[in-house]
Amino acid sequence: MSILYTPITLGPMVLQNRLVMAPMTRSRAPGNIPNALMVVYYAQRGTAGLIITEGTSSSPNGLGYPRIPGIFSAAQVEGWIAITEAVHEKGAKIFLQLMHCGRISHALNMPTGARVLAPSAVAAAGEMYTDADGLKPFPVPEVMSSDDISAAIAEYADAAKNAVSAGFDGVELHAANGYLLEQFIRPNSNLRTDSYGGSLENRARFVLEVVDAVTTAIGRERVGIRLSPFGVFNDMPLYDRMEEEYAWLAKQLNLAAPAYIHLVDHSSMGAPNVPDSMKETFRKEFKGALILSGGYDAERAESDVAGGKCDLIAFGRPFIANPDLVERWKSGSALNSPDMGTFYTPGPKGYTDYPALQD
Repeated sequence: MSILYTPITLGPMVLQNRLVMAPMTRSRAPGNIPNALMVVYYAQRGTAGLIITEGTSSSPNGLGYPRIPGIFSAAQVEGWIAITEAVHEKGAKIFLQLMHCGRISHALNMPTGARVLAPSAVAAAGEMYTDADGLKPFPVPEVMSSDDISAAIAEYADAAKNAVSAGFDGVELHAANGYLLEQFIRPNSNLRTDSYGGSLENRARFVLEVVDAVTTAIGRERVGIRLSPFGVFNDMPLYDRMEEEYAWLAKQLNLAAPAYIHLVDHSSMGAPNVPDSMKETFRKEFKGALILSGGYDAERAESDVAGGKCDLIAFGRPFIANPDLVERWKSGSALNSPDMGTFYTPGPKGYTDYPALQD
């Protein structure tokens, strides 16, 4: 039997298989509140071992894209409860991905009074789509004060508690793809001269303090973190010491001891290749579970898990188009193709209407 479909222990949990549904922004939460359509979407994919939700904001300040959900209000917590219950009925475990967008945002996508915050006043290159006025240049963000940093750390911890209250099995901290946590790590977006900038130890301080606050709030066994070494998305250029710095971060995260690290490799979509040596370093230095993701099919996933390169494999687009992905791969059935034109559009089209095998 394929190892992909065998159970595995993650902290105190037993996952029904080793397939992870990757976190994917789908922009189906008008008003930033989870809804009945999202219940259907996640429940359809409940045969995965672990579902990691779309990026979900810990704060009004963390909202970036149109129609992304939050976990900072009572209405949002209530909306997520129906989703976690539906997923658990299908047998999957589910983690909420906490994503503070930082400078990857626009005021038109945020509620009144929210602020676009970042480590430094450096606008990202590119544009942000807004429902109100189409594409707009990324704004110059406000520099986070020490009080802003303390408040953001507290918001992450409160959001993690809210997630547990909503029935989630844990949370994943999104420290990848150019969002706030990675904005502190990377030297192009962090020009600070205080204790949160300059040396790597200082640039990584915010991330490690968030990890500490969240693990203290809900327990290490309920926390994962997503990283994208060699990722360039959202204006995060490569730099000479990247592999050395992420190797140091792997050691620090091992000391913090979250349940897992989730490494992103977007080279299959044209991003720079993540060297095998980088993945091997995380496997060697971090004693918790390792999730790899990026362009996997079932055959390659089986090879990497069986070969001990990681414990779990996360899949994105295959899960978008195939709510019954596990069954299709088990039976050798053909896969549906994803419709990229509906990845971020409102409504059920391209979201909950992909056919399952029995259809």
